[in-house]
Amino acid sequence: MKASKNKRDISPRYLFLALTVICIVFLVVSIFFKDQTRKIRNFFANIIVPVQESMDKAGNALSKGLDYFGDVKELKDENEELRDELKKYRDEASRYQAELSELDELRSLYELDEKYPEYNKTAARVFSTDSSTWFNELYIDKGLNDGIYEGCNVLCDNGLLGIVTESFDNYARVRAIIDDRSNITAEVGRDNALCNVEGSLINMQSGYLLVKDINKDAKVEIGDRVVTSNVSDRYFFGITIGYVTEVTLDPNNLTKTAKITTAVDFTDVKDVLVITDRKRVVDY
Repeated sequence: MKASKNKRDISPRYLFLALTVICIVFLVVSIFFKDQTRKIRNFFANIIVPVQESMDKAGNALSKGLDYFGDVKELKDENEELRDELKKYRDEASRYQAELSELDELRSLYELDEKYPEYNKTAARVFSTDSSTWFNELYIDKGLNDGIYEGCNVLCDNGLLGIVTESFDNYARVRAIIDDRSNITAEVGRDNALCNVEGSLINMQSGYLLVKDINKDAKVEIGDRVVTSNVSDRYFFGITIGYVTEVTLDPNNLTKTAKITTAVDFTDVKDVLVITDRKRVVDY
């Protein structure tokens, strides 16, 4: 305990003064006694210089490493920003594409509306279908509240899509002309020959519908337009159904049958026009 009490700490001020004196002494000696201190200087130089060079190299390497990691972080940040911008541009491109597609559909509906100015019409959108391949029976987002009733003719693309079979307050069911239950009284050729257009999903697999019961003397050629007849009990007159691609004489030698391509693409139906006028029905 006494040794601990008698022990005195050296003041930092005295220690600094002593080191300063020693440095001054070494400096004076090295200036006035160069030859005598050359070996000492060389000895310390051989020790200190390599250490200093190694420390410089290590410092440079560390600096480059820090710069590298800094650059990597900066590149990662820039990459993340570019990804965000790319996603934003892709989203905008998808939105513009959707708007352009919708604009094209609206333009098509407008052009279709112009083809049949004599009828009152309203636009509707398809929201469901009973088939995954063909739009032979589908549902539209307008119904009784919009003046759509059973029997309303439905148009799409360049012609007749089908007819409303059921109507509810806010939606309606539509049966397409390609459905197996569909049969339309129509006209074909320059003679406006009466005929019947039969719906058939099997035939549509091969890309056509059959037009039957054409008079053998009727002038029907490839490319002729087939339209709804004025004597049809369900469809308004003059709506395009399709175009003739082939004509053959039936075995009975009394009638002809034609194949037609439809005016509507029944694999992709989005927007339609519904004729809200109701055709007069004659009760027999």
